[in-house]
Amino acid sequence: MPEKLTDRFVKKGRDFLGVRFPFIAGAMTWVSDPALVSAVANAGGFGCLAGGNAPAAVLERQIQETRGRTDKPFGVNLITIAPEYPKHLELVERLRLPFVIFAGSFPRRKEVRRAKDTGARVLCFASELSIAERMIEYGADGLILEGSEAGGHVGYVSLIVLLQQVLFHVTQVPVFAGGGVASGRMAAHLFLMGAAGVQMGTRFAVTEESTAHPKFKQRFLKAKAREAVATPQYDSRLHVVAVRAIKNKAHDAFGRLQLDLIRRIDEGLIGSHEAQFKVEEFWVGALRRAVVDGDVDEGSLMAGQSVGLVDRIQSVAELMDELARETEEELERVRISLA
Repeated sequence: MPEKLTDRFVKKGRDFLGVRFPFIAGAMTWVSDPALVSAVANAGGFGCLAGGNAPAAVLERQIQETRGRTDKPFGVNLITIAPEYPKHLELVERLRLPFVIFAGSFPRRKEVRRAKDTGARVLCFASELSIAERMIEYGADGLILEGSEAGGHVGYVSLIVLLQQVLFHVTQVPVFAGGGVASGRMAAHLFLMGAAGVQMGTRFAVTEESTAHPKFKQRFLKAKAREAVATPQYDSRLHVVAVRAIKNKAHDAFGRLQLDLIRRIDEGLIGSHEAQFKVEEFWVGALRRAVVDGDVDEGSLMAGQSVGLVDRIQSVAELMDELARETEEELERVRISLA
């Protein structure tokens, strides 16, 4: 069988992840469970379990269940600012996971080393070149660039800028890119620019294997890109990581919560640490209401701007095949145009 153009451009990511297609299904709390992660792995992609705020015992059960559903590689995403994070690190050491992805904030050098000492490959997020260089110095085996177009907790820099800031300058390790990506055609151009693979979340959230509530999926299908907006930060004393979600009553309620917490800080009724806990507690509960209970008004509909490009529910296998086909077709189109 003749080599496809895709084979040439995805080799770095394919070899690094040990998968057929270096398409990463990004970790989404309440969505990226063993059913979805194993389906992605069995279809030739790379799925990521969301550690989030899950108790260590729950995360361990999910890891073991995923291992029972697939013999293919998958990753576990750890949130460095989560209350259970220290126990999650202990879990990594005990279970000897093949891939660990640090998210939420930037891991310390010793935390990267703890994961690597188990034999795991470590992926870290990078929001600018200096952070990318620091993560590589700490021992990261690969980087993920996630633009502000993505859903959930996001940074403030778009993918198009991150590509120029980081991807064009980092050659030491594989660099994966995501945020606003929803098609193989777009993925093809990221491969051409040097990306080792592409991360997507929103499209996988509405697949058949996603256990998200049907109302949650239907709201995604109806949404326009401009409806997926990021939350603002009103006061520097109350640290708020921007969250991109489809605007609804929960989005407005979070704004009111911030203002109330700022007032209580001013009046000395609450400390900044407790206020920060209230912020994170809001999103954990609101996200569960949307994903699990199907409350699309009061729950948090975390979605990337690519939600405007999602128009149907399909199986993970169909999605993976579509992404691979579109990537190959676009690479061939580019080849012909340059001939």
